[in-house]
Amino acid sequence: MNKALLSSQNMNWCTPLDFFEELDHEFHFDLDPAATEKSAKCAKYYTPEDDGLKKDWGGYRVFCNPPYGRQIQDWVQKGYEESQKPGTLVVMLIPARTDTQYFHDYILRGKADEVRFLRGRLKFTDEEGNSKDAAPFPSAVIIWRSADMKEGGTKWART
Repeated sequence: MNKALLSSQNMNWCTPLDFFEELDHEFHFDLDPAATEKSAKCAKYYTPEDDGLKKDWGGYRVFCNPPYGRQIQDWVQKGYEESQKPGTLVVMLIPARTDTQYFHDYILRGKADEVRFLRGRLKFTDEEGNSKDAAPFPSAVIIWRSADMKEGGTKWART
């Protein structure tokens, strides 16, 4: 197993561009809170030095591929909590670890609006866009919407 994929310190395991573009086409993201200058998927992004966990995500359409180490639980909690703010959508790409406390506390039982389990294993890239080996775990896309962004609520089309 590639231990670097599981490290909170390594932010170089990037979302494949075609995978991101498919989600972006659907959701129209404008904030990437867990990025580096090279890996950022949105014009507005936070680097490790900015510490996206301490920033306000309210009012944004967020795409987050957080570091996959022990701190992932903090990112999942942050995604859920920020999604409670008006005008906020959070889409997070995480390992599909359904046995974890954070999965039960912040995703299951109606906390997430959608959970999309990916078929097969995602091939992450490095910061240059070069494909890496397939991840050693299955992945899921978690979607949280603020109350005003849910069906029947305010339209959230990009302006």
